[in-house]
Amino acid sequence: MGTAGAGADGVTGERRRLINVAYRLLGSVAEAEDAVQEAYARWFALPPGRRREIRVPGAWLTTVTGRICLDLLGSARARRERYVGAWLPEPLPDRTEWERAGGTLLPADPADQIVLDESVSMAFLVVLDAMTPAERVAFVLHDVFRYPFVEIADVLGRTPAACKQLASSARRRLGGTRAPEPEPEPEPDARADVVRRVKEAWESKDIETLIGLLDPAAVMTADGGGMVGTVPHPVEGGARIARYMAAIADRAPGLELVERSVGGVPGLVARRAGVVETVASFDVSGGRVARVWVVRNPEKLRPWLRDG
Repeated sequence: MGTAGAGADGVTGERRRLINVAYRLLGSVAEAEDAVQEAYARWFALPPGRRREIRVPGAWLTTVTGRICLDLLGSARARRERYVGAWLPEPLPDRTEWERAGGTLLPADPADQIVLDESVSMAFLVVLDAMTPAERVAFVLHDVFRYPFVEIADVLGRTPAACKQLASSARRRLGGTRAPEPEPEPEPDARADVVRRVKEAWESKDIETLIGLLDPAAVMTADGGGMVGTVPHPVEGGARIARYMAAIADRAPGLELVERSVGGVPGLVARRAGVVETVASFDVSGGRVARVWVVRNPEKLRPWLRDG
């Protein structure tokens, strides 16, 4: 885990990797940043002699960050019980989308440091959230970042064999949550085409076309956090989702839909007067939308505030 060298440059150079690990463990940009900051605070609080004894500071920082995330995941369960409505991970913008839109990102922005791939897509993060904290840590560190179980054992305080079992349990949970896919994962262009057609049908309030683009068993989940209006429970069924989307179009004059990469995959962003109000992610299977995740909680849209 990490690289050797205890110099200040070598230690601070680990930040990008640590934020990538922490975001996948926590599903929150702000919490990932806080966890990494706390790990660095603990590093610099060590006596100089102790720091010199640590041969691989990156490994030490990863272990500490993992333990902090494990504690946060445990306390998150209690916080979720008080959360209003459904809870979803924070959606991530794509840097290239910001640049194309003429926006700028501050170099220190943690969202700018996260590598966008399938492991930060909403579909994947939602499944990770169904795991126990220990399963999630073992699975993410081993299956996503390829850390050996002997090093993961230091994070979880368990034996390497126990960590291997946790990762196996997480994989079973991953497979059990996702429905079998008779067709291969759609290519990005095909997925983007489906999302674009959803956007066009929504703008024209074409319910029949929307129904055709949605799987009959599709599910839409919305997260407003009790701060903005949204459906409190998942909407099930393609026809019901289509009618709900059309109703929103009727009640939302001045709302602009734009295509954006969300967590590395095609999605939609709703803006009013240039301000992002909603970010939607889609799971596309067999040429149809199987899942829709809608994030409206303003606190989870902070990385999008410079979209323009």
